[in-house]
Amino acid sequence: MQQKVRLFIIGMVMGAAEVVPGVSGGTIAFITGIYERLLNGIKCFKPSILLNLKDKGIVKTWQEVDATFLLLLFAGMGLSILLFARGVGYLLLTQPIFIWSFFFGLVLASVWLVGRQISCFGWDLVLWVCLGAGFGIFITSLAPLQLAPGSLFIFCAGAVAVCAWILPGLSGSFILLILGLYHHLIEAIRSFDLVFLFTLAAGMVIGIVSFAHVLSDLLAKYKNQTLSVLTGFMLGSLVKLWPWKQTLSYQLKPDGQKIPLIQEPISPLVYADLTGGNIEPLMASVGLLLGLISVVGLNVLANYKAVSRATAE
Repeated sequence: MQQKVRLFIIGMVMGAAEVVPGVSGGTIAFITGIYERLLNGIKCFKPSILLNLKDKGIVKTWQEVDATFLLLLFAGMGLSILLFARGVGYLLLTQPIFIWSFFFGLVLASVWLVGRQISCFGWDLVLWVCLGAGFGIFITSLAPLQLAPGSLFIFCAGAVAVCAWILPGLSGSFILLILGLYHHLIEAIRSFDLVFLFTLAAGMVIGIVSFAHVLSDLLAKYKNQTLSVLTGFMLGSLVKLWPWKQTLSYQLKPDGQKIPLIQEPISPLVYADLTGGNIEPLMASVGLLLGLISVVGLNVLANYKAVSRATAE
């Protein structure tokens, strides 16, 4: 029961992270030690599972696909998204420097935790890190599309965004923001637009099962290179998470509220000159420290649980 509660809580943290464009639920999975188990569980869902149900029965098939693990994780994520979508959106509007500093610290600590798992680090792997960082910066600098979302577009967007969800350093919600669907999703969650949510979820199911196979194979055959690219992704994403930003354009919601659409990072001094406001160094420091402590604490807890299970066995 303790293990099940832990998995549910990890799912909630992953869901809360995914609400914010620029923070990946995959990063949380990585630092809590469940990443490869997550990939292995997801890739079991393929057409042959129907044959397994017929030949082995529900109970045996349920165990083979690690369904309890996945169910707890995704249930936690779903509940977290429903609970925190409004709260995180409120903080982004009212306390942007604090919340962006928190997530900056979270990803910064994650870079160290993922990077230290690379063995035999050499110049060839440095190139892979730079490649990942360059791609991360490129993705986060793209201007969001402004298209009317049809069913096919929503389905395809879900398939693409979910691939970013399981990549540490790339945020599924940020991909949705680039595709112009992020705020549609937030509104759909708030209003329980089941058609939108079901269409997006269908695309996500197809995308995540397909991509889990690819990523799992890469980690098995080219672990150091894959980890190097993932580390680079996270380094590149720090540009998006920088607390002090200049907003270049907004998106207007139906109620007239302005939502930042295109932003670029600037120095705190330039931010103060442009906005005439306080750079809030104390809030930024507290947010950064909380982000660092959160990641280190999750990692320590994951290692403690792993050692406890090994000792018990």
